[in-house]
Formats: sequence, C-alpha cells, structure tokens
Amino acid sequence: MEIRQLRHFMAVVTEGSFTAAARSELIVQSALSTSIRNLERELGADLFDRTGRRVVLTEAGRALLPQARALLAGAEAAREAVAAVTGLAAGRVAIGTIQTLTCVDLPAELAAFHAEFPGIQVSVRDAPVAELTDALRAGELDLAYLVPDLGQLPEGLTAHATWHEELVLVTAPGHRLAAAGRTLIKDLAEEPFVDFRAGTGLETAVRRLAAHCGLERRITCDVTQIGLLVDLVRAGIGVAFVPREIGERAGLPCVRIRQPEPGRTVVLAGRGPAPRNPAARALLAHLMAAARAAAGPPGGRRPAAG
Repeated sequence: MEIRQLRHFMAVVTEGSFTAAARSELIVQSALSTSIRNLERELGADLFDRTGRRVVLTEAGRALLPQARALLAGAEAAREAVAAVTGLAAGRVAIGTIQTLTCVDLPAELAAFHAEFPGIQVSVRDAPVAELTDALRAGELDLAYLVPDLGQLPEGLTAHATWHEELVLVTAPGHRLAAAGRTLIKDLAEEPFVDFRAGTGLETAVRRLAAHCGLERRITCDVTQIGLLVDLVRAGIGVAFVPREIGERAGLPCVRIRQPEPGRTVVLAGRGPAPRNPAARALLAHLMAAARAAAGPPGGRRPAAG
C-alpha cells in the first residue's frame, strides 16, 4: 500500500468523484482510477460504490478512512520535518475558505506567498463552515477562514485574526428600496428573499439576524454559488443580504439596514497558537503580516489579533 494511493483515495472521498479528484491531484483520471483499482486489489475489497452519479464509500472504504487519515498525517509530518530542514524549498499547505470571503483578497495573498515560496504547493478548499471546521480539526486543513456560530470557535481551534464585515441588502435596479439607500428590518416582511443553502457562513449570519429581529423571511430561491445569487437578485426574483463588497462589486443597489446594523465575524483559524507544518507557519506569518499592513478597509473590517 503506497502513500500516493491513500492520497488518491482521500481525494475521491473529499471531492466526491474521480474526475474532480484527478483534477485536484493534478493527474489524468485514468491514472487515478488505476491507482484506486490497484489499492482495492491489494486490499481485496471494493472501496467505492460506482453505480450512482456520485461515488460513495463501501463498508470496506469506511473502514479504511480513519486509517488512511492517520497514515497520511504521519507521512505529512515526515514531509514537514524535511521541509523545515530544507528551508521551505518544498512542502504543502492546505487552507480552507468560505465562498463569500471579502475581508481578505485571498488570491492576491496566495500569489504573493507563491512568489516568495515557489516550491510550496498550496491547496485551497471552499466549503460550508461545518465542513471546513471538521477538516481543520481532523488535520486535513492547516488554516481556514470561518464564520463561527455565535462568534465562538469550537474547542481546540485558535483564532489568529478576526474581521467584522458589514452586511447590506442588495436589490434589483429599480426596486422600491434601491433609491432609499437604507431601511428597517420590519419593512422587509413582505419581500421575497434569495438565500444561500443552510450551513454556509453567510446563511448562518443572516438566519441569526432574522431570528433576532423577528423577521420571517419568504425564501423564493436558495443557491450554493454567490455568483448565481447575485444574478437572481439582479433579475428581480428577490432581495438578499451579502457583504457590502460583494454587492458593490456586482453593481447592485446596496441598502443599509438600521436597527440593528447587520454584520458577521470572520476568523482566520488554526489548531493551535502556531501550525506544526512549516509551510503553514510560513503562510500564516504571511497572512498576518498582510492583515497588519491593511490600512483599514471600509465597512469596519480592520483585522484584530486573535
């Protein structure tokens, strides 16, 4: 059994398909399928049920999963030790992010990090908050941008920096609220809403705001992609709460909410005060330096040390 085979196995588990797993591992699908077949042949059991549209683990696959995680964690620890000796000439770091992150220009920061450490491979995963949290605690991610429920991180996780993002109501051009520029929560009782699916950081913040204010929203449509949400609002199917920067970038009317002014807390989190992975330590140092250098962007999003 090879570490490479286990990594391919975990990629299929994480991505949900052989095609997506091959893409994430930067190999052709036939090579990944062969790797998985060889692993199954060596173990004497099928690890995936391939009969449906989405591959799922068999009982044998579920039995292998915790062992594969442990073996890969051990192999990663060995690679990290070598990377530390070689001065980060090689290595791998995994970072998770919410899809609607606006307080940090993550692509720009990762590009700057890559320019400084070209030998380090960076893996980026965007997913719902609960999935990111589980992956961070399991060691599958080194760092993650989260929107913790009630602003509190689960036990065992550390906040390295926090931001406050202002949420605004975006509407279609010509909507009755667009010209006003601001409104009250109670004035939205009859409005149809477009919303993210349950479990995302934005949906959690909006649901908490609505519950606090006694607003029973009528959800016309729920989506999983911020681009689609913006397009549906533009088309007039409903209004939505989004971070101000997303609304402004989309060119939609941004209506401020009074009493209370809605917002959400974004946290850059890790498993401890400093990652054990040298590549992750280097990335964290880069991200923290960028946060400290930020001039305090609009919307009250100046970062604070965790």
